[in-house]
Amino acid sequence: MKPKATLKQIAKELNVSVSTVSKALSNSPEISEPTKIKIQEFAKLKNYKPNNIAINLKNRSTKTIGVIIPNILNPFFAKVFSGIEKAANEKGYNVITCISNESLDKEIKTMDMLSNGTIDGFILSISEETQKQQEFKHFKEAISDGIPIVMFDRISDEVNCDKVIVDDYDSSVHAVNHLIKLNCKKIALLSSIDNLSVGKLRAQGYVAALAENKIELDKNIIIRTDNPDELDFNLEKLFDKEKFDGVFALDEHASTMAMKLAIKKGIKIPEDLCVIGFADGVWSRRLTPSLSTVSQHGIEIGEAAAQKLIEKLESKNEEYTYTTTVIKTELRQRDSTRKTK
Repeated sequence: MKPKATLKQIAKELNVSVSTVSKALSNSPEISEPTKIKIQEFAKLKNYKPNNIAINLKNRSTKTIGVIIPNILNPFFAKVFSGIEKAANEKGYNVITCISNESLDKEIKTMDMLSNGTIDGFILSISEETQKQQEFKHFKEAISDGIPIVMFDRISDEVNCDKVIVDDYDSSVHAVNHLIKLNCKKIALLSSIDNLSVGKLRAQGYVAALAENKIELDKNIIIRTDNPDELDFNLEKLFDKEKFDGVFALDEHASTMAMKLAIKKGIKIPEDLCVIGFADGVWSRRLTPSLSTVSQHGIEIGEAAAQKLIEKLESKNEEYTYTTTVIKTELRQRDSTRKTK
């Protein structure tokens, strides 16, 4: 089966505007007969099918936003959803939430299901499988069909849409610099999200901070994986074989496992080992000692994403400039790090 062409593709190949293509395909009297025939025949050749849903959505609003999050058990995504719902309700919009469960197939099916006229636009964070396979066609098709998307946290530079992110790289540099100020000489890096864009950025920040402070990178105290079980296995060996006085964990699983194993092996926190985690769920505060974290301000991210989408939906401008909003994180110091002198 031939792939379906879009208005933009037809316009580009014929060197005309999208508006001209749209008017020609709707038999508008504004377009000359020869141009109409040329465009209509070319569209037929290219297997173009009009998206009646997108056309209808231009004329009416459902006042409903579709939200797709990868993992409902992650406290960060729960906070983001809370922010989305708050901002949406203030503007009179309803929210339909779906979970991709980190699955590309489920993400695609969810978007297809909601794109039938149920919602006006999407707010979403890309699933783990989607990022691993680098498959973004379903996002691009939705946008081409006139359904706007705002991505948050996990994003793709290949998709031209509004985005809301945190300063993953800069905040990692700041966190590692803080550990260095606490006189940590050997700082281990732990990640079970190395397949995700945010995991890669945070790891880059760690490397940059060590380089800035002229600390040699020690690969023996770095664990980067996309499998929590693999992290647990390697972490046990790391504690047995290596000596280190600081831990920078890039996700909640890595940070909680580091704390649990250190305590199990009789390592005193923060006297012998300082730990900073990139998470701020309830476990961070409930651990004993409590975990110092890079807080991502999930509610603020959700509010910003909803405001961006609603601004796009209510804009009367045909030309729209896509932007990326960066939300600043905050290093919250708790009992797992020593106090600065």
